[in-house]
Amino acid sequence: MDKIFDEIRKLAEVPSYSKHDRFVQGIINAIDEKFIGQDEVLPSVNRLIKELGFSRETIMKGYKDLISRGIVESKNRLGYFVGNGNTGQTLNVALLMYNLDTFEEQFYRNFRHELGETVQLTTYFHHGNIEIFETILLQIRGKYEMYVVAPIPHPKTKELLEIIPRNKFLMFDRFEPLEGEFNHITQEFGHSSYDVFSKLAPRIKQFDEFIFYHSKNSLDPKEIVQSFNKFLKDFDVKGKILEEYVPGSIQKGKVYFTLDNFALWQIMRDCKTQMLEPGKDLGVLSHNDEPAKEIIGITTFSADFSSMGQRAGQAVLSKEKLQLTVPMLLFDRNTL
Repeated sequence: MDKIFDEIRKLAEVPSYSKHDRFVQGIINAIDEKFIGQDEVLPSVNRLIKELGFSRETIMKGYKDLISRGIVESKNRLGYFVGNGNTGQTLNVALLMYNLDTFEEQFYRNFRHELGETVQLTTYFHHGNIEIFETILLQIRGKYEMYVVAPIPHPKTKELLEIIPRNKFLMFDRFEPLEGEFNHITQEFGHSSYDVFSKLAPRIKQFDEFIFYHSKNSLDPKEIVQSFNKFLKDFDVKGKILEEYVPGSIQKGKVYFTLDNFALWQIMRDCKTQMLEPGKDLGVLSHNDEPAKEIIGITTFSADFSSMGQRAGQAVLSKEKLQLTVPMLLFDRNTL
């Protein structure tokens, strides 16, 4: 019994959880952790009031909620018992993504396929906005058996992610540090970007200048900016960072690098207009690979989002421990 009380008390550390949320989720967590099993008796209402200090109304409402979900059974004059022990009879998964760019769609399609038809998947998009991120998390807390979340690099993110029980949480895409162990399948941008620049150094040095388009207000990983600057210094390469690409401004003898697909396609259009050949007259490098870039032959470096989606789906179904940093791959093509 003490383990059950401990699981409920733990959730007092989650500021956004009401006493009702803590009670319901605490019982579910105790069952998931095998502290209590099918047909075993749960604490009485009076014992819970004494141990937790919750009101009778809160306890009764919590048990009623658990009964309605088939997790708990009430037996006349005998008390409350664990039902079939399955806290997720139909697995409901919440997927919280940035948006649905082409490379993120590769993650989604493989994740959805791996889950299969019996899993209920609901997808949300936060668009890198911390207010939207917070609103979604507060609205969906306690409603799903698994939460697969692409976090935002923001001081408030850690606090918001703490409302999700660790045994129901999987972080994907970017890595944001949390206290203790948690499941994740994420990218690393710093060392991996530097390694890619280093591999491309002989070709980059054939051109006059290396230009990186990056806005300080963008969601571009700041680690790539640091790696870019380190590369310029270590390899004695002339280069600079510009806020945005100005249409028509490309010049022969430059290498252009951008994470912005809109800017990339404008650069390629200007190459065609000015009859400049990428890979010969100038260089073009992009981040996050996708089919269109492969077909055109644009040199990119990217995580394998298809594989990331597949592995994330497998981890959700098997509830395996997953702490994986996916490698950054260089796709060496025609433009550099």
